[in-house]
Amino acid sequence: MIRDSQPGPKQCWTGTNVAGCVPLLQYLGTVGRVSRMIEIDGPFYRVSEPGFEMLIPRWEGQEPESAEEADATVTLPDGTRRYATFMTLDVVGRVMDRWKSTGENLGGRYFRCSDLIVIREPGFASMIDAVRDMIATGEIDSACTVLPPDSEEQHAD
Repeated sequence: MIRDSQPGPKQCWTGTNVAGCVPLLQYLGTVGRVSRMIEIDGPFYRVSEPGFEMLIPRWEGQEPESAEEADATVTLPDGTRRYATFMTLDVVGRVMDRWKSTGENLGGRYFRCSDLIVIREPGFASMIDAVRDMIATGEIDSACTVLPPDSEEQHAD
């Protein structure tokens, strides 16, 4: 489900006012996926799962069901925070094509990005599934950089 955590009318990911939450499965459309909660929390999407919480900055034009790339902070139950960058193969290809003309990375002959998780399908669902799997297999320890502990002072207005 998607819910806006701000006071007042709830905003769903389509930008329309709704009385409550919009089921996430409505736009995932994939059999067997578990319902997830995605909230709009100020400038972030907040994904809440039993085994982790993920904050994804809201970028202009980015929709949860079609996002091809995103940066995320993943917080585990013990408070450990990790950083991940998600991209589809198409995004990686477009960046490399752009680098052909700019000369970066030997004219686009290679691509590197720390904390990169390549996903086959666009959307937060693919990103969430990847994080869930990396936690279950322990891969998150080597795939994503540990961030310093979160500080309330960093978020004060």
